Amino acid sequence: MRRNILITGASAGLGAEMARQFAAKGRNLVLTARREDRLKTLQDELTSAHPGIEVVVRRLDVTDHDQVFEVFRSADAEVGGLDRVIVNAGIGKGTPIGTGRFDANLATTMTNYVAALAQAEAAMELFRARNAGHLVMISSVAGLRGMPKAMTAYSASKSAIAAVGEGLQLEMLGKPIKVSVIQPGYIRSDLNEGVRKLPFVVDTEPGVRAMVAAIEAERAKAVVPSWPWRPLSSVLKVVPVSLLKRVI
Repeated sequence: MRRNILITGASAGLGAEMARQFAAKGRNLVLTARREDRLKTLQDELTSAHPGIEVVVRRLDVTDHDQVFEVFRSADAEVGGLDRVIVNAGIGKGTPIGTGRFDANLATTMTNYVAALAQAEAAMELFRARNAGHLVMISSVAGLRGMPKAMTAYSASKSAIAAVGEGLQLEMLGKPIKVSVIQPGYIRSDLNEGVRKLPFVVDTEPGVRAMVAAIEAERAKAVVPSWPWRPLSSVLKVVPVSLLKRVI
């Protein structure tokens, strides 16, 4: 059992709900995010509901790469070894390319891909040292294909971190270190609040329950929730661009 779990981007949305569901399973948690006040509120909630677990909170801006390594190393020492790291922190503030908002697309790419790479580096450094651990990369079904307009930089970043995860899977094949790439469909969260067009969207709790089940099973790749996103993902990969544009 993966007893000690670190989750980035845990102050709200999918990260906070993953923390709640893993806490209910009796896991010790290290929760990181920029909004430390929200982390402390969540810490109080979880330790009150589950007094037998340890919940450590750390303020972390994942785009500060030196801080990522510092926080991961100190958290690992404090809890007696991290068994699982969930690279979850991300944003969705992209804009159509060429419309004068390179800053938004750069921020999305730096947070969702470059910062995720730093987190993977920091986690794998710990896991390689003890030849054990489970790295989880939270990608998205939006990373299965290039997406238009405001989604372009976001989908590219999510595709990139899936490639990082798959590359590590090849390297770690047959070894004790496990790597999972989780590709959620549309699950309600702070990230997509206010987005009008979200086909087949599911509520946060059941959507995250499907994510947690796939993580616990340590599946190499999982599109969740399985219905309807698993069959839809197969279609998304091969449908011609002319047809894809009609449904997204």
